[in-house]
Amino acid sequence: MKHQERIALANGALGGESHAVKNERYRLRYHLMPAVGWMNDPNGLIYFKGKYHVFYQHYPFAPKQGPMYWGHAVSADLVNWEHLPVALAPSEPYDYVTDGIGGGCWSGSAVDDNGTLTLIYTGHVDGRKPEEVQCLATSADGIVFEKAAFNPVIEGPPEEGGFGFRDPKVWRRDGRWHMVVGYGKDGNGKALYYRSDDLRVWTFIGAAAEGDGAMGNMWECPDLFPLGGEDRHVLIVSPMNMGDTKTLYLSGSFDYESGKLDVRYRERLDYGFDFYAPQTLLDERGRRILIGWMNIWGSDMPEREDGWMGAMTLPRELRLTEDGLLVMEPVEELQALRGKHISFGAHVVAEGVGLSHLGIHGDALELIMAFDAGASSARAFGVRVRCSADGGEYTEIRYDREKGNVSVDRDRSGANVKGVAEMELWPDADGIVMLRLFVDRTSVELFAGNRAMSNRIYPRPDSLGVEWFAEGGDAVLRSLDAWEMRQEGPE
Repeated sequence: MKHQERIALANGALGGESHAVKNERYRLRYHLMPAVGWMNDPNGLIYFKGKYHVFYQHYPFAPKQGPMYWGHAVSADLVNWEHLPVALAPSEPYDYVTDGIGGGCWSGSAVDDNGTLTLIYTGHVDGRKPEEVQCLATSADGIVFEKAAFNPVIEGPPEEGGFGFRDPKVWRRDGRWHMVVGYGKDGNGKALYYRSDDLRVWTFIGAAAEGDGAMGNMWECPDLFPLGGEDRHVLIVSPMNMGDTKTLYLSGSFDYESGKLDVRYRERLDYGFDFYAPQTLLDERGRRILIGWMNIWGSDMPEREDGWMGAMTLPRELRLTEDGLLVMEPVEELQALRGKHISFGAHVVAEGVGLSHLGIHGDALELIMAFDAGASSARAFGVRVRCSADGGEYTEIRYDREKGNVSVDRDRSGANVKGVAEMELWPDADGIVMLRLFVDRTSVELFAGNRAMSNRIYPRPDSLGVEWFAEGGDAVLRSLDAWEMRQEGPE
């Protein structure tokens, strides 16, 4: 069956009643998610002809991982998303399998090749030798894509005995094309670096960076880009088999001649349970914007019972400090989602009594909280969201003064999720602990102290309460701004 015929079948499934979402209970209000079926890694992030494009790994026929297609959504403002027809379908010997999950159009990127929107992706077929190759597809209108007749453009890894060879990220600099590809060898993850003059013929240069024996045995979804200066670069990877660390960034200087990243700093990228395979784009304002998959492999994913699975994080703008620390902040466009606003000055959160009478509740909220740690006697304090009336269900965001960290506790967050995620956080020079929290039905994204934490939750629809708490003393909530978030999201 030809490529466009398979795409037609996929689009037909997306519009068919037999594949419709069965229950809206876990659907997010202002995040990008699939209309139906399965969603994972964001692919092909690009600002092209006045719109933000997000492609993504997609199986349109069921809420499970299957032979991978590329879904496609666009936005003019990073807030309102429109789903377009499926962009890629497995159809060729290098990306097609007759059944099972062992094949498809796997992750990749997008570039503007003199006005032609071009996708670069991994063709994967289990058992084929080589199993993974790199391929091109182009579009005259940014909607309908045709695979190149000369595919694959890279017919396999540069050496045998490796683990994986996938997820090409391509960019243009100084009149040449550059690519990093995820790879692993001898227990170390690597980002392989290639160059090309025409996107068709690629020359392998070497490993731009690799692990040290404790950074995962394969690096998926590498993304290498300049930030904060032409000689300063950041490499983002999703390491396999690195324990709790599912995403990692390395910052330093990149030498385009040798193809080597001189790493000066490295750190986990997001400290939550549900964040993987992030990718970035550069927009017309020169901003480096990141979006990640807000799920993780191995979780129960309760929304699958309802005919869909997966969501993307909120778009985040990246900055790099002089010390090489990557700072993530929600893009300013998200302020357009703010509805009813409630603002308060100083309140004391009494030990054992808490604070829940401020008139704030709901399942789609933005909260900006300034706690005065210096004026507080409490050992720990924070906020609980998506609270049930009987107190048995809630998600807790806790700041521990003694440990100097903030945590998100999901042990009472609803269906099939458990665990406490935490990250280091210290008060600022004035003793203030700032917490910015986005709640969206089945997600909580926390931004604090230049770091982020993304988690999925699955509470009951009627768990809508919000309350502040203090333990081991009283806490001073110096200021609070809360907004009910308007429902936007994909059409």
